[in-house]
Amino acid sequence: MGFPGTWMTESESMVYRVVPKCACSSIGQIMYYSDHGEFFDGDIHDAKGGMHKWALEDSHQAITDNVRDHKSYAFTCVRNPYTRILSSFFDKICGIQRNGKRYRGNLVPMLVQKYGVEVGGDDGKQEFDQIESFRRFLLFARDTICWRRPMDPDIHWSAMSGHVSTFIVNGGHYDKIFWTEQFNDGMQDVLDNTESKHAIDLNNIPRFNESEGHGPKRAHPVEDYFDDLSMHLVYEIFKRDFQLFQYDFENPGNKMPIGEIDLDEVHAKLGD
Repeated sequence: MGFPGTWMTESESMVYRVVPKCACSSIGQIMYYSDHGEFFDGDIHDAKGGMHKWALEDSHQAITDNVRDHKSYAFTCVRNPYTRILSSFFDKICGIQRNGKRYRGNLVPMLVQKYGVEVGGDDGKQEFDQIESFRRFLLFARDTICWRRPMDPDIHWSAMSGHVSTFIVNGGHYDKIFWTEQFNDGMQDVLDNTESKHAIDLNNIPRFNESEGHGPKRAHPVEDYFDDLSMHLVYEIFKRDFQLFQYDFENPGNKMPIGEIDLDEVHAKLGD
């Protein structure tokens, strides 16, 4: 299976397991800058050079050799499950993507037809019931993850623990897992433990949010989107994420972690 979703600097100073919707654009740009002294001109996900990516066949051997021998500092970043799936909904379901089209072609029309999801107009300005529509999307997300119907789960709303685990199962070991909600502290730990060609000041880097502007603005506080049923669905989907990465299931309005991540526990429980 190899190491899907793994990025590595060309200098092999650091290795990163991408978890979608968890600051991956910012992390990728920081990695790129650390080697080249400049940011990639465009969406870092589109970069075909300047860093190793598992999606690029020529990078497979370099990543495999590095990760299996744990030659470099390896890390990933996680996010509160409530805000992560909300972000996925507004970006991927309600939003128009960089190519000017809806995400995954006929996905949104199918959601409209089969689940009664509303997404607003193609200009992102048409008003719709965001709360009701999101809760219907949650039913779809649960169906894809628990029963793989009407399609396999998408990487943007499948559990973070599933992404994190592939790195461990195939022979990798994390030195650091940090939270999106405490990004600068966590990323600074990574930089402090690696040797980069170019120093970077996290307080002065541009904001890289490649999904911003794809969809309508969230009109309500996070907690308003989650009633008892939707909280149950989120817990059914993301139970392991809440437990391993120390997020508060009981209060959707609290995006901050409530404990420390135990790396030994993560490796033990996700390494099976």
